[in-house]
Amino acid sequence: MKIQGAKQIHYDSGPNMTPLVDVVMVILIFLMLAGSFERGGWFLQSSVPVKKMGHGDPSAVPTRTLEIRVDHSADGFVARIGGDVTVRGDRAQLKRAFDAKRQMLARTEATPNAVQVVLAPARNVRYDDVILVYEGALRAGFTNVAFATSH
Repeated sequence: MKIQGAKQIHYDSGPNMTPLVDVVMVILIFLMLAGSFERGGWFLQSSVPVKKMGHGDPSAVPTRTLEIRVDHSADGFVARIGGDVTVRGDRAQLKRAFDAKRQMLARTEATPNAVQVVLAPARNVRYDDVILVYEGALRAGFTNVAFATSH
């Protein structure tokens, strides 16, 4: 005995979407692996322009610049403050160096607001090390802290 009713019901479900989803997922995975998400996310953002031609208000550029190069070493960070002071991985030494630099600038009648601190991290420096130097500059009383591209 054959059942005829089961063969007569036909549902039209449309085209098969499985190959389309597979292709879209492969393209998505390829773009995720080939793309770069690091630009702009690894450094603290600053609204202070580094140069008069930089982003921001050109009249807000302080007259004095204090450049700090931040590198990475086996014992932590290496901060070269103004080209003449080198601090290696010690927060207390970093604070003393910033305080001494601020006092030296105060003797030349440059207030901390008139000095722009420019952090220039190297390519291999850890984000935590940049944060330590950034916070050290803020704790020393420098209010204008900007970031330069890696050297």
